[in-house]
Amino acid sequence: MNAFLENDYLQVEIIAKGAELKSVVNKLTGLEYMWSGDPAFWGKTSPILFPIVGTLKENIYLYQEKIYSLSRHGFARDQIFGIVEQKKDLVVFSLSSTDSTSEKYPFGFELRVIYQVMGDSLEVTYEVRNKGRELMYFSIGGHPAFKVPLTAGTAYEDYYLEFSETENAPRWPINAEGLIKEQPTPFLNNSAILKLHHDLFKEDALVFKNLKSNIVSIRSGSHAHGLDFSFDGFPYLGIWAAKQASFVCIEPWCGLADSENHDQQLTTKEGIEKIGREELWTRSWKVKFY
Repeated sequence: MNAFLENDYLQVEIIAKGAELKSVVNKLTGLEYMWSGDPAFWGKTSPILFPIVGTLKENIYLYQEKIYSLSRHGFARDQIFGIVEQKKDLVVFSLSSTDSTSEKYPFGFELRVIYQVMGDSLEVTYEVRNKGRELMYFSIGGHPAFKVPLTAGTAYEDYYLEFSETENAPRWPINAEGLIKEQPTPFLNNSAILKLHHDLFKEDALVFKNLKSNIVSIRSGSHAHGLDFSFDGFPYLGIWAAKQASFVCIEPWCGLADSENHDQQLTTKEGIEKIGREELWTRSWKVKFY
């Protein structure tokens, strides 16, 4: 069952599969802000990454001397979520552990994803509750793909990302197996601006750790439309687009792909979150559209 949210400014659509955001339309301008999901380039629009972010070394992890396998970004994006609350401006999706998920991920959990429109903004909240008896280890992240170019008559290269703080931040390269390399490479050098062009992503996503900024904006010198993406509480940020595709993903992460020399133990994975029995963990990201 799909969900539709609306207020005076925005119309939003979310599908039950993966609780995935599919559309955000500005009612005043008619502009669509989300990527179309064209499978010729990349068939997703805004998958939820859970219970891992990125790739595991050899697609496996070790926990309590057992071997488990998870594909890139985990399984939540391919599951059907239920709706536990629905209002005109808010919807709550829920996914709980099953015998099937326990074969890949041996923890009892409930994952809730809350979408709420507030004026010209959309807030997305992740709530993770440990329903098991022992410590629960997990990662989670967003992967929303925003349409670029945003308006007719403009090109991809007319757009840029603007960080809320001047950054001196290296990128952490990803190798051919999807793992984080051991050494970063210089990237943002005393700058708050990153001009968009397709070659930015020829070596996979740009991965940043612990940026000073908590907002990244998509803007253009050709018009006044764009968005401000706020990601307080997420220590990692990915920026990515498929080859020659008309979008850019801004990805807030609590968690990271395995590093090249990781020992594959889930409990020592960089960025792993952990919560006790019945403990509730929550993070939110928010987008202002204009």
